[in-house]
Amino acid sequence: MLESLFGSRTRVKLLRLFLSHSEQRWFVRELTRVVQEQINSVRRELGHLEQLGLITSAQEQRKKYYRVNTNFTLYPELKALFIKARVTLEKDVIEKLCRAAKVRYVSLHGYFVDDTDSVVDLFVIGDMTERQLQQLLDDFKQQFGRELRYTHMTLAEYKYRHDVTDKFLFNILHSKHIVLFDQLTK
Repeated sequence: MLESLFGSRTRVKLLRLFLSHSEQRWFVRELTRVVQEQINSVRRELGHLEQLGLITSAQEQRKKYYRVNTNFTLYPELKALFIKARVTLEKDVIEKLCRAAKVRYVSLHGYFVDDTDSVVDLFVIGDMTERQLQQLLDDFKQQFGRELRYTHMTLAEYKYRHDVTDKFLFNILHSKHIVLFDQLTK
């Protein structure tokens, strides 16, 4: 059974998507765009996953929609496994970001702490260039198939916004978050 689950890259991408968006339903063309795989391979893997019972399908208005079957016997374990794998991979990307020479502060919001109301997923303070930051975020997108909403401020900009009690900054700082790296006081 496990061999059937993890047999291809497309299957893993689909599993990651379905398990992290259990309430959402998708049609085939939409899935091909999101996971960035060929339509034939997506259809083949959907067939395998549906045959296993991990996903279900329903026909609505001439479109076939797929969603994860939360009653599947191994659903909780698979979801936990993919969350653990996500945390491990995220950790690698975030550690690269924290090791960047001029980063002074990094906190995780939104996607990382399951806060759908957050305006950002990542908050970075440091004098790194936008290009350096974008390269790290592109690595993340490539591994997870998801873009991060982020805010980057130089140290001078952060200090100014903090001094004038900038509403946007204080919304970020007072939202649910995890601080990964903090050298602002040094």
